Amino acid sequence: MTAAEGTGAHARRAAPDRGRTLLGPALALVHTGQAPTRSALTNALEVTRATAGAVSAELEALGLITVDSSPAGGGRGRPSHRLAVNPAGPVVIAAQIHADGLSLALVGLGGQLEPPVHLPLPPATGPVRMLRAVAEAGAELARASSRRCLGTALALPNPVTEPDGTALVALHFAWPSGTPVADLFAEQVRKADQGPRAQYPFPSAVANDANLAALAEHRHGAGRGARQLLLVTSGHRGVGGALVIDGRLHTGSAGLALEVGHLTVDPQGRPCLCGNLGCLNSETDPDALFAAAGRTPDPDRPLLAQARELARAAVDRLGLGLAGLVNILNPDRIVLSGLHLDLLAAAPDRLASVVAERCLWGRSGRVPIVSAEVTHAGLVGAGELAWAPYLNDPQSVLPLPG
Repeated sequence: MTAAEGTGAHARRAAPDRGRTLLGPALALVHTGQAPTRSALTNALEVTRATAGAVSAELEALGLITVDSSPAGGGRGRPSHRLAVNPAGPVVIAAQIHADGLSLALVGLGGQLEPPVHLPLPPATGPVRMLRAVAEAGAELARASSRRCLGTALALPNPVTEPDGTALVALHFAWPSGTPVADLFAEQVRKADQGPRAQYPFPSAVANDANLAALAEHRHGAGRGARQLLLVTSGHRGVGGALVIDGRLHTGSAGLALEVGHLTVDPQGRPCLCGNLGCLNSETDPDALFAAAGRTPDPDRPLLAQARELARAAVDRLGLGLAGLVNILNPDRIVLSGLHLDLLAAAPDRLASVVAERCLWGRSGRVPIVSAEVTHAGLVGAGELAWAPYLNDPQSVLPLPG
């Protein structure tokens, strides 16, 4: 931390004692759109108007939110000041590794994504070179931005253990089992020049992409308000899933829960990279659709776009997989994203019927199956991961030096 940063931190106005512990919960409410006004914040925190006013003023002083000077009227009761995330406030770097490319973006509070950058995979896809390419591309975004950058997070297309952050099975790039991806990424981030507007130390984190997409949908998209949200997605290759329970990701004892792509839906089906036959992963991803249709994808066109033309063929197998998950998890909402959006659009009644017929409670207990709403959910979710320490402790956000 520089001297200027230290001076700025000590010069900040201290939060009221009673409101200090409320800064994190208050910021989270504004971040997720649950407190668009100071009145809503007062009600959600169950505090007095004075306390809510002091808390919102502190968050505004930290540069994280804006408080409209003109109270919003038009409703019953006293007009209330509008609250919003600061559009010029700090950002984090979100990155995602796909089976055939890299994506990166800066993400502000509220899940506000700046235009993403899409890059080809580096010539060598070993873990160190891959993570170096991600870290350097992210640092380039940070240096080019006029906004303070607070940290970075990476969404990976494979299971990531907790709390050590190892890639247990890196299926797409043949990384060694147990690659310490969190440590390797942190090392490459430390070596990269984040520029003069970055906050140091510069935290980094990694997690599974489906888990992060589910977090994004729960906070900013089709999963808002769900108590038990099941997300199933298919991207460039493979199938992923995640479960959010009462706002928290269910990751199991070691971070490996909800590997739904390896749920068997056809014991005599296609081989999966995991070594089994007929996994959801190998029966409903883009490659499976081309195999079922007896067609070869055009190498000059994006695989996902071509697969959407063949979507209807996989509906029944997706329905069988979802029904099995519903029997086990009893979610109150299912969100489908990626290629599975097209499966839902192609045959919504058929998909719902297959799931209902295979559930223990039948048609009377149908679970809503809805389309994902968050664009680039993996990146938005990576942003959520990078923002996590600051949502817990907003006062750790330091002002720009000078």
